[in-house]
Amino acid sequence: MDSSTTTSTAIATPVRVRASELEGRGWLNTGGAELNLEKLRGKIVILDFWTFCCINCLHVLDELRPLEEQYRDVLVTVGVHSPKFEHEADPVALAAAVERYDIHHPVLDDPELITWQAYSARAWPTLVVIDPEGYIVSHLSGEGHAAGLASFIPELIAEHEAKGTLHRGDGPYVAPEAVSRDLRFPGKVLPLADGNFLVSDTGHHRLVEMGPDLTTLVRTIGSGTKGFLDGSAGDAQFNEPQGLALLPTELAAAAGYDVVVADSVNHRLRGITLATGEVRTLAGNGVQRLLDAGPARVTEDGATASETDLGTAPFEVALSSPWDVAYSSALKAILIAMAGTHQIFSFDPASGAMSVVAGNGLEGLLDGPAEQAWFAQPSGLTEDAKGNIWVADSETSALRVLKFAEDGAVSVETAIGEGLFDFGFRDGEAGQSRLQHPLGVAVLPDGSVAVADTYNGAVRRYDPANNTVSTLARGLAEPSDVLLDESGDVPLLIVVEANKHQLVRLPLPKNALQVDEGAVQTQRPKTAVAPGDLAVTINFSAPTGQKLDDRWGDPTQLKVSSTPPELLISGGGTSIGLSRTLVLNGDVPEGVLHLTARAAACDGPEDANGEIPDHAACHLYQQDWGIPVTISADGAAELALDLRGV
Repeated sequence: MDSSTTTSTAIATPVRVRASELEGRGWLNTGGAELNLEKLRGKIVILDFWTFCCINCLHVLDELRPLEEQYRDVLVTVGVHSPKFEHEADPVALAAAVERYDIHHPVLDDPELITWQAYSARAWPTLVVIDPEGYIVSHLSGEGHAAGLASFIPELIAEHEAKGTLHRGDGPYVAPEAVSRDLRFPGKVLPLADGNFLVSDTGHHRLVEMGPDLTTLVRTIGSGTKGFLDGSAGDAQFNEPQGLALLPTELAAAAGYDVVVADSVNHRLRGITLATGEVRTLAGNGVQRLLDAGPARVTEDGATASETDLGTAPFEVALSSPWDVAYSSALKAILIAMAGTHQIFSFDPASGAMSVVAGNGLEGLLDGPAEQAWFAQPSGLTEDAKGNIWVADSETSALRVLKFAEDGAVSVETAIGEGLFDFGFRDGEAGQSRLQHPLGVAVLPDGSVAVADTYNGAVRRYDPANNTVSTLARGLAEPSDVLLDESGDVPLLIVVEANKHQLVRLPLPKNALQVDEGAVQTQRPKTAVAPGDLAVTINFSAPTGQKLDDRWGDPTQLKVSSTPPELLISGGGTSIGLSRTLVLNGDVPEGVLHLTARAAACDGPEDANGEIPDHAACHLYQQDWGIPVTISADGAAELALDLRGV
């Protein structure tokens, strides 16, 4: 199928659209000053609609940094924080997130989604570009737009310098006062054989070995400078390291290192030799992986190519925000919570082979055979005595489990959790219980599972024997990991309390709490749509200097599903193209339409035959939308979304 018939071209708007005012609860990174569009007139402004739970939003923060530096005298990024989870609406939690992620631009606190609605944002992340005269010139969803912005910004500079409407000079960012701490937003903890603990000191971009008292700093591994460098403990560099896994003794001796580290922002696995502190790279080429099976290539019947065996050249494999690692005795390999692609990978320390164990790359909650399962930003892993791997699936606020059959088949089940927009703080029967963005898991002596329920500030317990949930501790500051400590006379919990920059020991209570503060859903404006036919169009225009990558057929893909499934009579599934007609069920009053769009484009220039050369740099644009809808007789019969509208 000709891609020109399935992909919407650039938006043709005869009337220039004036940007709406920036309204919210307050501002961060401005030295206390209130900003408005009048104060930003003369600058190119990028509004970055984000929420700090979202891995795609964190990717965009990193994508924008080079542009902010290169064009710092003409470009102002304004982060508009429009929260998904209840906890993210807490101004203290937001301030901590702005510090944690080293955000060097003004941030508008938008807890009521006022500015989000004014700009018709429908997904995290969304970027809106405003020209120096205060008009909207681009509307972008998802990640991967850095290359397009890199060509678009010079065009705006040239245009407005010629018109005399561009003002060069310093922007409104004011750096907050630096704070000195032993640990800075620690991520994960690993017990060592000598009684010490290895901690990923994520905010300091290093690892710290701590004594049994959890306060004595024994040594550091990594210079503390953000970057990527192998070598000695004092010279090596990390970028927001997270998960840690200890290899079995015999395997460690053969491999030549002891600990595997998920170096999240470097998109790599690193290896640590404990005796010397030497750091080496095990896997990952440093390029963020955007899609498991290549750039949006699907067959006419909608079947997606499957790529599970990633080969035995680990340095050539692209990873995406590896967040946790755990050794699997069933696979004799390290499992990786690949948060950025919503999958579970494996790495064989003996051979270097990598593969996809579970997850097809689509974001959501779907159980079944591992290759068909959906995850949403898996962030914590642990193995139980049966060899099962428990997963803290953060964006679905879920506890999932991977089970390994004797014939090698792997399946995925959900113990707690309902979906992408369902969360809360509720104990009791597991099917009705709710978590809020959990990041860590640990197995307890009785076979139950402790969960670092991060945004509820709690440690929860799931008991598979009776399928119930209870609360072991609460009142914590974003616990990011939990560990069973059996070094003393009685077992204790060690909790990584990220936002208090510390590790604490807690007793296992004899009588766990029963909490019920409700089950809620992410609150966003609902779109009224008519029953029957709904024409869906995803607007996409390749940036200047890029061409749709049609070397393997249509380079676009659209996947559609709904919650509840009964909302969608027809039009679901995956197929090429960015437009489709859905048929909605008028007997279902409301629900959520889930749409995933992808488009692949490559840099020019084209060769003499108008083809993209094999060496051209290629880019994947993708976004997942969850659109809350209500069915109404006078609702819209069309739905248009911007993947890249200019």
